[in-house]
Amino acid sequence: MFTTLLAATAIALHPAPAADSTVYRALFLRAAPGHLLELIDLYRARMPVHAAAGEAEPVFARHSQGDHWDLLLLYPIGTMAEYYSEERQARWERAEREIRYDGAAFDRERDRLEAWREELFVSGPEVAMLRERNREAGFYHLEVFLALPGQRAALLHQREMENDYLRRIGRPDNLVFTRIGGAPWDLFTLGLYRNLQHYAEPSAASDAADDSAAKAAGFESRNTIGSYLRSFLQGHHDTLLNRVRE
Repeated sequence: MFTTLLAATAIALHPAPAADSTVYRALFLRAAPGHLLELIDLYRARMPVHAAAGEAEPVFARHSQGDHWDLLLLYPIGTMAEYYSEERQARWERAEREIRYDGAAFDRERDRLEAWREELFVSGPEVAMLRERNREAGFYHLEVFLALPGQRAALLHQREMENDYLRRIGRPDNLVFTRIGGAPWDLFTLGLYRNLQHYAEPSAASDAADDSAAKAAGFESRNTIGSYLRSFLQGHHDTLLNRVRE
């Protein structure tokens, strides 16, 4: 009853995601000083429970440089109602029993090893798309945005325009995740790359072709893409991350 009420409340308070989108639970974590590797191991050891419960594997990445988050975990959860359902809770408890996983011990260790967390429920791309893009990924660029009042739709449109521009010049576009509830961020984008070198590759297009691509995507020029983005922002953080592998 309580989990059903939570789901209903979350859905009532926040806009419903688009019909073709999936809901994700995003965790931005910072480890207690000196305990990052222990925290990584703690979450890595929990992955078999997700598999046993029939849940999709999360994107799991650790900070390389940029903002002060240490870890990103991005869990596909289907819908808010499914996530808070009694059926899911029963599957999770059954999985813990079957593989003899101590969930209470996980909670105690997490309390000891985490300095703080931000948790955000977001609407994002289909899981199959994320899985395909993540198959060869080893490096990520995470950008998190807080829009000015009244500018959230314009911010989202700018991110879509920039993706259009990136595709036109042959660069990987970013996956876009928009807020349903949780932490204050309005949206974040995730760029997926093979490695740092792939992320840093310059465009193969000429300066003139770059500029034409920017204009075709709706910008005044390629040199105004960043300033146009910032006209909608009251806050922006970005982080480069390496994939956490088994």
